[in-house]
Amino acid sequence: MTQTTEAAVQAAPTEKQPGRIHRAWFVAAVTFVTIIGAAAFRSLPGLLIDPLHQDFGWSRGTISAAVSVNLALYGLTAPFAAALMDRFGIRRVVAVALTVIAVGSGLTVWMTAAWQLMLYWGLLVGLGSGSMALAFAATVTNRWFTDRRGLVTGILTAASASGQLIFLPVLSWMVEKHDWRPAAITVALAALAVVPFVWLLLRDHPADVGLRPYGAKEFVPKPAPVTGAARRAVTVLFKAARTGPFWLLAGTFAICGASTNGLIQTHFVPAAHDHGMPVTAAASLLAVIGVFDVVGTVASGWFTDRFEPRRLLAVYYALRGISLLFLPMLLAPSVHPPMLFFIVFYGLDWVATVPPTVALCREQYGDDSAIVFGWVLASHQVGAALIAFLGGLARDVFGSYDMVWYASGALCAAAALMALVIRRRPAAPVPAAA
Repeated sequence: MTQTTEAAVQAAPTEKQPGRIHRAWFVAAVTFVTIIGAAAFRSLPGLLIDPLHQDFGWSRGTISAAVSVNLALYGLTAPFAAALMDRFGIRRVVAVALTVIAVGSGLTVWMTAAWQLMLYWGLLVGLGSGSMALAFAATVTNRWFTDRRGLVTGILTAASASGQLIFLPVLSWMVEKHDWRPAAITVALAALAVVPFVWLLLRDHPADVGLRPYGAKEFVPKPAPVTGAARRAVTVLFKAARTGPFWLLAGTFAICGASTNGLIQTHFVPAAHDHGMPVTAAASLLAVIGVFDVVGTVASGWFTDRFEPRRLLAVYYALRGISLLFLPMLLAPSVHPPMLFFIVFYGLDWVATVPPTVALCREQYGDDSAIVFGWVLASHQVGAALIAFLGGLARDVFGSYDMVWYASGALCAAAALMALVIRRRPAAPVPAAA
């Protein structure tokens, strides 16, 4: 044992004093603010489709393809980012990721060809956002909390929706009044503004400050840096892929991504605009989804600590599928009560699937659960990327999005059935790669 670890162990008995808030909650707060700041880039793609189509004459399918590259990389980078956090620490990985997002978003201002949109927004922002994916929240939760993990996962997941609530109205106003370029610059500045908070306030592990994880009965030494991050991520994938629950979790989460990020977040604004609704009104409805998403996700974390996560997932997907089947009948030039009901109902269910999915990954795969969840999240984003592209293609071919809404509702019904057949008996944890 090193001298640093010995000192931390000796400090552990005195780290928890009556009346003091545990440091884990401050780390969670910094993580929450970081995800909010990074959420600006999640709010912009749906607002860009019509302006880029008008400015450059690119088809909606071409623009959606760039968005799909972004979404796919967001997911495929996540498991490697989780492994890199084990190797280099959370602070360094997240700070670099935010910088890459800022560079990619800023460069879009000078683009003149579709391939540049693919490179800047698809590749750079996709890689940066993937390193800021939900695996970041899962890693922080796993390291800093033993109790209240479901609740904290729900709160951190809701941070993205909170950021959407903050940025969507502002960005939509900028796009409508001042062109899309100021909105892209705003995204870049928002990402850069969070970097100092991450570097100065975030800590990689409770042992760095001589603390136990929140709720832990014993001090947990900080593990040694794990080399071979990419190899470890791939090794964990191969081992997890030999188990049935992994494919069921990946399949359900792919449908989750298809029916949220890929569909609603990317195509709701242009679909509503097709029916005569102003862009700012449609973007405001998405922001309202963010309000109720916060409530629904935090509540889902609370439920996950108390109820069977498989049943929760089945209920969430079934309700989401039903709501999507009704959406084509609700789109209109103005906002009316049935549409508001859809927004509230759908918002409560937006990412409520995350806490039970994280809990099932933790139950099945133990210490490697953050990396396994990274791969499950990759499937989420692959599903989102596929629907983002197919949605734009369907709009070009059929002249409307109706077919996409109905197909997504049917997929959600399939996800509900898949969640119910995930086996209850915990699998043996996938051993960490050497």
